[in-house]
Order: sequence, then C-alpha cells, then structure tokens
Amino acid sequence: MKTYKLFENLGYEILNKGEDRLVSGVYCCDLLSVAMSKGKENAAWVTVMSNVNTVAVCTLVDMSCIVLADGSSVDEAMLEKAKEHNVCVMRSKLPVFETAKEIFDTLNLFGDRLEEYCD
Repeated sequence: MKTYKLFENLGYEILNKGEDRLVSGVYCCDLLSVAMSKGKENAAWVTVMSNVNTVAVCTLVDMSCIVLADGSSVDEAMLEKAKEHNVCVMRSKLPVFETAKEIFDTLNLFGDRLEEYCD
C-alpha cells in the first residue's frame, strides 16, 4: 500500500505530503542512532522525535514516511527539511504503540491483495 492511500484510510494529519511511496511495514523507535541501524526500508517510521535529524535518518534508511505519534509538536526546520527531501510526514493523536498497531493492522488487512492498493 502506498503512503497516501494508507493515511487516507487512517485519517492522520498530513504535515508534509512528500512522495507517495510503498509502505511494506512499520518501525517504532525514538532513538535516532538505533533507528539508523535497525530501521527498515519502506517502513512507516512511528516516532515522537520531530527534528531535522529525524528526516536525515528516514532518508538514510530509505523509510517510506515519518509518522509523528502522540500529537507531537512539529519543528519548522524539520518540515523544511522534509520538503527539501520529499519526505512524507504525518501526525497521529494516538500513542506510539496504538499508531503502529493501526498501521500494521491496516497493512495486514489487505494481505495478499496489498498490490492492488499500490497504484
């Protein structure tokens, strides 16, 4: 499933539209060094960290998007960097676990038909 379709279904706030990318999983972590070494390509990264370094790690690992959980406030410098690098940034009011579970459940709901929702 691609980012726009996924978050349209979940109703998250779009902070920066960025590129419409494939989302094949979800990853949760608030330590940037850990996310850099263990984050997964094409994952929706759920975090409360909202700074320019978050965008840097997202692009380095090639994650699909950043989802700021718990209604996290947004650093304007982060949004500028996200625009510059075409990174999709969303915000959920739910805590990290519930946000990740919602994404995970939505991705798994489509199961083998996931490819149908990639256009």
